[in-house]
Amino acid sequence: MTLGETSALDLAARRLERAVAQLEQRLAARATVAVASAAASSTSSSDVFDGEAARLQAELDAARERERALEEAGAQASVALGRAIAEIRAALGDEGPVNDDHPSDDLADADETNELFDDPREA
Repeated sequence: MTLGETSALDLAARRLERAVAQLEQRLAARATVAVASAAASSTSSSDVFDGEAARLQAELDAARERERALEEAGAQASVALGRAIAEIRAALGDEGPVNDDHPSDDLADADETNELFDDPREA
């Protein structure tokens, strides 16, 4: 996994965590509003609160399950992307390091033998 892939996955995970936190805040706010309106009505506030709390808990559980599924999908995508990169490198005959953070000794030789590009030393 390259640095860019890790960063993108980390950003997606952070966005998901923020979304879940916002959902939890909204659910808590709705529960507060439900308690206040139930207290003002003639019905039993505990019955209304219990029903609202159960519904909110079900929504929260569903959101957490979606979060777990997204994290798993992200991990699977990362593995698949790593495999694809390895296959592409193998097909190109590049047996260098998996990430591009390490200079390759072959790059110096490539400048002399690569006729596809102009020689930067001629400029």
